[in-house]
Amino acid sequence: MSKSNYFSSKSVFGQLISLIDDKIIKDAVKKSDSDRYVKRFKSKDHLISMLFCSFAKCNSLREVSGAMLGLSGKTESFQLSHIPKRSTLSDANKNRKIDFFEDIYNKLLFEYGSVLSDSRIQDVLKKQVKIVDSTTISLFKDILSSVGRKSKEGKRKGGIKVHTVINADEKVPSLVWFSPASTHDHNFLEKLKCDDNTIYVFDKGYNDYKAFKHFTDKETGFVTRIANSSDIDHLIPIQNEHPISE
Repeated sequence: MSKSNYFSSKSVFGQLISLIDDKIIKDAVKKSDSDRYVKRFKSKDHLISMLFCSFAKCNSLREVSGAMLGLSGKTESFQLSHIPKRSTLSDANKNRKIDFFEDIYNKLLFEYGSVLSDSRIQDVLKKQVKIVDSTTISLFKDILSSVGRKSKEGKRKGGIKVHTVINADEKVPSLVWFSPASTHDHNFLEKLKCDDNTIYVFDKGYNDYKAFKHFTDKETGFVTRIANSSDIDHLIPIQNEHPISE
């Protein structure tokens, strides 16, 4: 068998970009109308730029722009039509609809999800097991101070909370949601899609009996721990006709 030369002339980054079918991008652009009134920095350029930002571990838009300028003349391998300036990238991040990126992500996860897992829990349980958790990122900038929660000292620290849903069979999340750090975890449960083919696993920070009832009505499984402050005596009556004497 002759050796394939499909990737032979491409950089590693170019090889990764080539795994994104151009039709997926075009369909996402059409669906979200993300190129309306855009003359140069199209959605595809924006996507490639942000992927470069992630893979190159850039810490600022200026760093992204500067690093990409060094790729002048080499952009053909990863299909970039326009290298953005910092201000162009900033405006695009502010104005372009996130629906475009969400659609791309979900379609890629659907297409390549089967090769991401090491084991298949679904084959055993015959249901999807999805793990829900959150983490708080502290932000101390004055402009973000209003989104934090007050500490014991009474001072408010800025921060955002990142909620993530990941399929136990996969290595990448299927849903990520950002909220102020002061937002209670249980508010995220309304973002979850319920069906009889799914079991959600989350800790007691997500305790919400209305949500539990909704899961039950939708025949959606869930596994959690009861909060320490919960009064479960009226939920699980204990009958002991023959109490053990001390």
